[in-house]
Parts: sequence; structure tokens; C-alpha cells
Amino acid sequence: MSRTTPPRPLDVEALFPELAAHRGTTTRLHPRPGRPDASTSSVGGPLLWPADEPWPVCTDPHKHGRGSRPADVHRSREILATAWRRERNPGPTDEERLLLRECDRRHRVEGATATDPLPLLGLAQFYRRDIPDLPAGPDDCDLLQVFWCPFDAHGPDRYGMLLDLRWRRSREVTDVLAAPPQPRVIGFEGYLPEPCVLYPEQVTTYPFAGLLPEELRERIRTWEKAQEAQESEDQDEDGHGDGDGDGDGDGDEPSPPLYQYDLSIPPGWRIGGYASWHVTDPSPMDCGTCATPMHLLLTVDSSEWDGGSGSWRPEEERDLAAHPHATPTEVTVGRWGELNVFACPADPAHPHRWSIQ
Repeated sequence: MSRTTPPRPLDVEALFPELAAHRGTTTRLHPRPGRPDASTSSVGGPLLWPADEPWPVCTDPHKHGRGSRPADVHRSREILATAWRRERNPGPTDEERLLLRECDRRHRVEGATATDPLPLLGLAQFYRRDIPDLPAGPDDCDLLQVFWCPFDAHGPDRYGMLLDLRWRRSREVTDVLAAPPQPRVIGFEGYLPEPCVLYPEQVTTYPFAGLLPEELRERIRTWEKAQEAQESEDQDEDGHGDGDGDGDGDGDEPSPPLYQYDLSIPPGWRIGGYASWHVTDPSPMDCGTCATPMHLLLTVDSSEWDGGSGSWRPEEERDLAAHPHATPTEVTVGRWGELNVFACPADPAHPHRWSIQ
């Protein structure tokens, strides 16, 4: 079943015609739990990796001999999902709590040293045939594969992530690696994805407000303040309101649409478009090799929608009371944020850059 983004609450170009010059597209990936195979685009699914090619590993020296076992993490999520789906008495039973406690145990890998190569986790793969906004890879590559280390132990402060992106020509892979090596333990459960199939959908997008021309940015800000003031006035008069900002109809009136949350950049996993800079100020993302301004390649998000962006929930899932697909991948970036990965448009073989928001 496809996923369809609802029409925006209002026509933002009618309010601000100058935005037409900044209009772009992004492909919402709409990951949902499933059983993908190596021939399809997916998050957390099997990758089209050649049997005779070494699997990517982390070679940065860091401790990785203590953590959670991947099988335990998957099992814990399964138990919780089952428990909260029950119509009567939802939530873990006493027996399930015991199982969850066992799954939450940390384990030690005997003999592991900080210099041992650590297999990376295969996060996702994307075929150009499936995703309109996926740019061409170097040398006619049509498949992008994403890996990361399951430990936060990288960078100058030794608390950062390690990301590894690989392009390849899918037609050249004839013998697929059946059982990729896996880390025996992981340091952060949010790095372990659940298998998800994708339902790509190309939608219109506009830049983060802080990157628009100053005059236009100020007009948008003034309009948003007027929207918020009107909502506050209406709630004072009525004595009640939705109040949760998600526009999901569980109160009397949805919150008014705002440029940042409802009209410009969709939440969730996506390819292409514009990056959000809602945590930090916008930062120049220039290629470290040729100084070309880089383009957003991929956004890895901790949720598909939230209280501030409920208007983006697909039409097919508007009536799901429990919102079971808000966190389908179970991936968590930082403190419930998003990872934006940038690529050089002049040469996609140049190293990528990224930012966490």
C-alpha cells in the first residue's frame, strides 16, 4: 500500500509568492515494518553486498567489548509492541517484564580489544530506480548503501558517530553475501534498525526559514507570530483547545499551521530536498575536497511525525489512534533528532559531510 502526504493546510506560495523561486522536491521514504530483500530499497534489510568483497568495519580504536546483544534488542522491541497492541490491559505483563529485564542485560565479549576491527551495521540501501530524488552516484552507480558503527566513540571528543556510505553498480553483483558479519554487542540501541520496506513519495519542499532572504524570512516570522497570537486569543475565549500542536483532532481545534513545521520541510526519513537547522544555526556545508556547496543527500529521522508535524501523517494512517508507525525503524539519532547527510554535486565520490539536528 502506498503512502500519501495530505495536502498542506494552506497554500504557502499564495501567502508568500517569492517562495516559488525556492521550491524544491524531496522524496519521503515512508519506511514501514516488513520483510525486504537485497533486491529492494530498504531500511534495516539485507544489503546487495558481493560475497567476495570484505564487509565494512570500524577500525577506529575504541572499546566495543560491552553492550547489548542485537538479538536481545529486537526481542525487547517485539515484546513491547505486542504488549501495547493488546486491546484489553495493554502494557507488559509480569512475565513480559521479566523477559524485558533479561533482554536489557549488558553483555561482555571476552577477549575483545579496542583495536579489533568491528563490523558495521548495515543501516539502509537505496536504488535510484525507486527514489526520484536520489542523485546519480559516481561512475554510473545506481545503488547507495549506508553503514554506521554501533558505538558512539568517534571524532575529537570520542562521543561522535561513524558513518560510511558506499555507492555501487547493482548489475555487477551476481553472488550476494548471505550472512554478513555482525557486531556481537552494540553500544547504543538506537543504531540498530528494524527491517522496513519503503514507500517512496516525492513531495514539494521549501528551504529552512533561516536560509531564506532576510526580508522574506521576517515576513514569515511576523505571520507566524500573528498565527500563534490568534490561537492564544481563541483559546482564551473558548476556555479550551487541542493544545498538543499535532492537529490530530483529539481536541476541539488543531493548532494553526506554521512554516517550519507544516509548510516547508517534511519530517521522517527522506532523500534530497532541504535540511532543517532547527537545533543549531544554519552552517555552511561545503565540500572538503573542492569547496563546492553540498546538497542534502539523506535525512535519517528518529520519527516519521511528532506533535509539531502531525499534519504530515499519511492519509492512509490518519485514523490510527495509537500511531504505530511514527517510529517504524526504531532508529534514534542523538537525543531524538535527525541526521542530515550532504553530498558534493560536483563529484559524488568526494567525502560526505553530515550534521545532527
